[in-house]
Amino acid sequence: MDIRMPGMDGLEAARIITAMPDPPKVVMLTTFDLDDYVYEALRSGATGFLLKDSPRADLVAAIRAAAAGDALLAPSVTRRLIEAFARRPAETAPAPSRLASLTARERDVLLLLARGRSNSEIATALFVSEATIKTHVGNVLAKLGLRDRIQAVILAYETGIVVPGSFGQ
Repeated sequence: MDIRMPGMDGLEAARIITAMPDPPKVVMLTTFDLDDYVYEALRSGATGFLLKDSPRADLVAAIRAAAAGDALLAPSVTRRLIEAFARRPAETAPAPSRLASLTARERDVLLLLARGRSNSEIATALFVSEATIKTHVGNVLAKLGLRDRIQAVILAYETGIVVPGSFGQ
């Protein structure tokens, strides 16, 4: 969905679509590489954000990721989001009780997920099957009331499970 459309902008349309019962996934595809649009698109429920000049393979990957329940952002957008988050002053972490419902293995999965690892990479690191990791990711999202992996990453940073500067470790 594009951000600027006649009649109703894509951000408002995304809000309406993602508020539906069992909503379809929304991937934003736009020429406007503005942080405010990225933030608002994510708040509106979009699971992807790509620029119209993205390679065709990235668009296909974003659609497949959305269909699988994952998210994909343009690399430049991802970099800026991480940099902006890292520059923010530390906030008071939400109550640890929010994470208390997770098993030790689910916390391990959340940590690796927040460090940008794919399901396959997490499975390899934890010596389990990719299907097992998909189950763990689903349990993490359900237990924490999260919509997608992006929200899980944000929560992991906000609760201190992952700290800025530890990305990729």
